[in-house]
Amino acid sequence: MKCAVLQFPGSNCDQDCLHVVKNVLGQSAGYVWHKQTSLGDADAVIVPGGFSYGDYLRSGAIAKCSPIMSAVKEFADRGGLVLGICNGFQILTEAGLLPGALVRNRDLKFVCEHVLLQTVSRGTPFTCAIPEGQWMRVPVAHGDGCYYIDPAGLADIESHGQILWRYVNSSGVADEASNPNGSIANIAGVCNKRGNVAGLMPHPERASECILGESSGLAVFQSMVQHCHAPILLNP
Repeated sequence: MKCAVLQFPGSNCDQDCLHVVKNVLGQSAGYVWHKQTSLGDADAVIVPGGFSYGDYLRSGAIAKCSPIMSAVKEFADRGGLVLGICNGFQILTEAGLLPGALVRNRDLKFVCEHVLLQTVSRGTPFTCAIPEGQWMRVPVAHGDGCYYIDPAGLADIESHGQILWRYVNSSGVADEASNPNGSIANIAGVCNKRGNVAGLMPHPERASECILGESSGLAVFQSMVQHCHAPILLNP
């Protein structure tokens, strides 16, 4: 898998993502600066976390206008894999590549803690390598991580299997106490209808090595690699 990791002014998880893809999984990976207009011959794109443009105006609102995002949209339209993590998720929703929006956390406070994620839809390029029944324990670090979508939109993404991950407790229940930011229906990550673009607020790259105390997040990146070698049939 050849992976392009985007870099915006204020990105701070780009090195983490590249490390996981290149050094942990042994795949090809390189940075693509936001002013560039081409993704080269990438098989996948990661839009990393951070505070692009200092989160001015609204998280991801300026980054969506960067030159590279036109290439990302064209890449996604052709069926290329695009994963947005934290601020990357915000950028993808702002750019219209994913449904819904990320708004201020329920308690209006920055949240930095570990959460448990239940994988809801497994037949996607971002979840296919996650073992049945395995929860992921990954960190969150955000101020604008509350996922919102109107009732009609929620029904739509539910009916199309677009909810990929939910915040749950240790018993696997998606309750209010396990929801770190007030996201509707405890949603932590979603994909587009075609299934080739996904975003999540938690940071799987920060839970991808045993040396970090947790490696369950690695399965997200392993899923992408697996898909690139044995593609899953996606919606047209």
